[in-house]
Amino acid sequence: MEERQRRALRRGRARLVAALRVEPLWDPLEQRGIFTPTMLEELQSAGSRGDQARQLLIDLETRGKQAFPVFLSILRDTGQADLADMLIQECESPPAPPQPLDLRPVELELRAEKKHKRAPHVFLSHVITDVTLPERLSFPVQAESEKPQTPSMPAQDPCGHCLILNNVNFSRDSRLSTRVGSDVDCEKLQRRFRALRFDVLTRKDLKAQEMALELQKLAQQDHSALDCCIVVILSHGCQTSHIQFPGGVYGTDGKHIPIEKIVNYFNGSNCPSLRGKPKLFFIQACGGEQRDRGFIVDCDSPKDEAPGASLESDATPFRPPSGNMDEPDAIACLPTPSDILVSYSTFPGFVSWREASGSWYVETLDSVLEKYARSEDLLNMLLRVANAVSAKGSYKQIPGCFNFLRKKFFFLC
Repeated sequence: MEERQRRALRRGRARLVAALRVEPLWDPLEQRGIFTPTMLEELQSAGSRGDQARQLLIDLETRGKQAFPVFLSILRDTGQADLADMLIQECESPPAPPQPLDLRPVELELRAEKKHKRAPHVFLSHVITDVTLPERLSFPVQAESEKPQTPSMPAQDPCGHCLILNNVNFSRDSRLSTRVGSDVDCEKLQRRFRALRFDVLTRKDLKAQEMALELQKLAQQDHSALDCCIVVILSHGCQTSHIQFPGGVYGTDGKHIPIEKIVNYFNGSNCPSLRGKPKLFFIQACGGEQRDRGFIVDCDSPKDEAPGASLESDATPFRPPSGNMDEPDAIACLPTPSDILVSYSTFPGFVSWREASGSWYVETLDSVLEKYARSEDLLNMLLRVANAVSAKGSYKQIPGCFNFLRKKFFFLC
């Protein structure tokens, strides 16, 4: 879908959510190939008519070049031509000009140590030079611990469990393609984590409920004598509503599990024997359907894409944010999600590329672990992975992570 068409859907969203009659749209949207039956079931379960309309507009942006004109045609066929005309007008109108930045100075009041006594005002603009502060002003400073931080390094052998869920073949009803090259990824990671002293268990082609059961089974084991835990998921992915961790992964039946739910199986509340121990998640799946062609820079980096190489992605559409997202602060010895790291193969919302020889992300992760696991901590290695993957191919991909580890993590080699 073109950016001007996405912009039209967003500009017209308020009116569409208020007025769109969604019931007559479902059959034509399926018949004309915009959504699968499974996708439509999820849309229809979004809640009220307004919630369904809102989610339909969000998902529509991910359904390719023909989605917008087909949607306009269906609107006219179902007696909603006024909404189609509104979208066309929004599509043809130019984008709003960017608002100029307000660079006026901001007045800050600095308080002296003596009670009820005020210090002179200092004006801060966008450039600050030679500011002299009056004497005896005190500012609260959070002092860092003078003790050097002890890195987290496994000492046991094996140092922990590693569960790899590898979904390659999907049911016909799911309309998800076979993930060619995923077995190559799985074999690489099996060898790598065994070499890093992990007890590796692999499961292939699981439905969503079966994936959940395997993950719960691992979380319920006694990890008291172990130092950490790794979960690797190789599957198709999608966007989902979330509070902490974005994205979801698909079972072979076309049903998805949110990454947030997977991670929470292993948090401090649900998995007591892993409290205070690193829990590492590596997700090879798409975060959405956007394809990034990048931007031009002056560099000497060669393109790694082989001529004629067949690229595939693990993309599927997005699910809604809804309800109240506010959560009360927790009181605990350690925060519930502490000591967790989730490494994603791609930026949320974008596709993750895979070839018959394996995915860009797993291939690079395996290579970096082989070269640097003896000398560098995990975060530093993930930066190397991101840098290497971002230089590949004509389409672009940038891995990233959500890091809630409290210490540097080194593998036992």
